Amino acid sequence: MLVPVILSGGAGTRLWPVSRSAYPKPFMKMGDGESLLYKTLDRALRLAAGSPVLTVTGRDYYFLTRDDYAGHPQADLDRLPFLLEPAGRNTAPAVLLAALHAVEHVAPDATLLVLPADHLIRDLDAFAADAQRAAALAADGWLVTFGIRPTHPETGFGYIRMGEAVAGREGRQVGAFVEKPNRDTAETYVASGQYVWNSGMFCFRADALIAAAEQTCPDVLAAVRVCHTGASGSESPVEFSREAFLAQPDISIDYAIMERAPRVAVVPAQFDWSDIGSWKAISELEGESDAADADGNRVRGSAIVVESSNCYIQSDARMVAAVGVRDLVIVDTGDAVLVADRERAQQVKLVVDRLRASNHDAATFHKTVHRPWGSYTVLEDGDDCKVKRLTVKPGHVLSLQLHHRRSEHWTVVHGTAKVRVGEKEFLLQRNESTYIPMNTVHRLENPTDQDIHLIEVQCGDYFGEDDIVRLEDRYGRIPAKV
Repeated sequence: MLVPVILSGGAGTRLWPVSRSAYPKPFMKMGDGESLLYKTLDRALRLAAGSPVLTVTGRDYYFLTRDDYAGHPQADLDRLPFLLEPAGRNTAPAVLLAALHAVEHVAPDATLLVLPADHLIRDLDAFAADAQRAAALAADGWLVTFGIRPTHPETGFGYIRMGEAVAGREGRQVGAFVEKPNRDTAETYVASGQYVWNSGMFCFRADALIAAAEQTCPDVLAAVRVCHTGASGSESPVEFSREAFLAQPDISIDYAIMERAPRVAVVPAQFDWSDIGSWKAISELEGESDAADADGNRVRGSAIVVESSNCYIQSDARMVAAVGVRDLVIVDTGDAVLVADRERAQQVKLVVDRLRASNHDAATFHKTVHRPWGSYTVLEDGDDCKVKRLTVKPGHVLSLQLHHRRSEHWTVVHGTAKVRVGEKEFLLQRNESTYIPMNTVHRLENPTDQDIHLIEVQCGDYFGEDDIVRLEDRYGRIPAKV
């Protein structure tokens, strides 16, 4: 039984300002309107053939992920179990937790197909054929990785040196895993024809992976077993104790197992592949953005380009004008603007480092922030007030809460809201308002089958999200963020 395992999360530093830690790269929409996560689920469902698709993701991304999955016509959320990480960790704990879960809840000999949620693959037939080749190797006990045939001497990827062919199967033994090379070495690798890029995708039987971990990283496996044993929820979502989860070593599956296990094979991929690792990579994608003009400029959104060449411009709403420039990436998200040399796009992560060092919200949040109940968009954020537009999904409810340092005014602009202020509960119709004083218990609910939209005006001397005293919460966020 082939069980796809989707790994979804990440900090999203190289694709800021679109990718941020509260809304990272897997949720980014491509030119066709589909997210990378959605596309990964689509690939997984094509291969699952009735078996569950496991998703390992952060607890903060659970509701975002479910919403994205719900839009897929073949997605049955009851067949898409989630393993929720309470904090960021590396791939070895994530994959081993998925393996232990599969052995216990799916089948002892389940074959796992591990798929990062932030890769782009468009030739789905070729991908399915390569996945079947990998599954055949895994059935023989091999731990399999997928190698991407290099198209250029890339210095940002790890490489795999291919060894001898595996007898009777379409794959090669792994000669060696090689760290990211310098330019000259990368050129040598490409010229030899014996090296492929390490894609970070894997296929192996769950029991074979666990057996290999017992040999190569028994300390990691022991910590993962403790974490798995203490999990809450036997079905979905499965949540892990934060203390036990953080006790697991922070190590990749490559270092912990694949580079040290005795039977490791590689399937040289026949499919196209991109890890969308930078804005330069985004700008070079064919078919995902509008076709380049005569000067090599690509535009997504609204832009006017005058006497400029080889630029990539993306704007969510505002008009961007580029005059007399070349080789630039320009990305405008409404609350942040990136202007970067295309060849230095990898250094965007340094911007995020500086934003984090200064505790700037732009490192984490967009102007629109997604929550389990819907979303809010900050319209104004001043010293004396903060204004938001809230969207609450049908049947959802915000936590029962109060604030010590601000009062709030709510005005419904679309739909009908159910409101509690103090001990009173009432319906608020379109064009009606209510006032919530400081230190007053309140709650907002959508009892209808359509989205409701409200304008919230906060007045006080502090508007941080940590001025929320949560008393009850449907989504288990006590005492976490709103």
